[in-house]
Amino acid sequence: MRSVVTGGAGFLGSHLTDKLFALGHEVVVIDNLITGSTENLAHLAGRPGFRFQQNDVSEHISVDGPVDFVFHFASPASPDDFKRFPIQVLKVGALGTHNCLGLAKAKSAKFMLASTSEVYGDPLVSPQPETYWGNVNPIGPRGVYDEAKRYAESMTMAYHHFHGLDTRIVRFFNTYGPRMRLNDGRVVPNFIRQALLGQEITIYGDGLQTRSFGYYSDILDGVIKLAASDFHEPVNIGTLEERTILAFAQEIVKATGSKSQIVHAAAAVDDPRQRRPDLTRANSILGWSPSTSLADGLAQTIQYFVPKVAAISKAQS
Repeated sequence: MRSVVTGGAGFLGSHLTDKLFALGHEVVVIDNLITGSTENLAHLAGRPGFRFQQNDVSEHISVDGPVDFVFHFASPASPDDFKRFPIQVLKVGALGTHNCLGLAKAKSAKFMLASTSEVYGDPLVSPQPETYWGNVNPIGPRGVYDEAKRYAESMTMAYHHFHGLDTRIVRFFNTYGPRMRLNDGRVVPNFIRQALLGQEITIYGDGLQTRSFGYYSDILDGVIKLAASDFHEPVNIGTLEERTILAFAQEIVKATGSKSQIVHAAAAVDDPRQRRPDLTRANSILGWSPSTSLADGLAQTIQYFVPKVAAISKAQS
């Protein structure tokens, strides 16, 4: 198998690259490094069967030789990214998806779109099944990501129905683990950084909004099972362990042994109040369910961040 992974220098894309490589795939990673880092792929440099191409999939894609599978994982994915790179987020969801689908079609390859629970917006039902159409503000600050992914899903299904392309759509819920960016802006690295530095842990709003945090290795097991399936409609991949952001912050304080205090700031605009996936499809169609406890996943993630935070602390002293 020869696979292309767009966004393969990012957090989840680089772990997917590792997993595919371990399964015997040759892997071509394409990334413009706007949020990814070659540090995540340094251990693969020079290995037979691995190739890195630095280019923007929103502009063009050119891959020599045969391709069996295209995994489109490219996109900035944090609320801070939506503010910094709104046009790039929209372009990679629209033009980037179009280019990736075109590559898969030209190579007679299978295709997987990395979508997101953000397509549900601020949901009015819980847990969220794949049949729920969502409650999204298209002109809000999160709209660039929400609508880019919704459009990407529509284009993927259009290629499936019109061109007969063999496609899959995975909707990720909150995923965490090593290789997240320390300045990512998402809740896991934010809280861990603040706790390890002894800073106040900032919660936006009352902290009663909920999230379901899935560890990356579990999530990618679901990706591989979906890739091997013949199912073409969206599939939620996440965890049923729903926690409030306040409870999660307390968990981080406990796991790091920090003395940080939890403080509240103004609520973020359009911040979803509840996120919990309905995993019926993943369970019944893929035979998949997550197995890593939050305590174990956080322990591994904190261990990854400790030296990075120590370097920051040393530089500031």
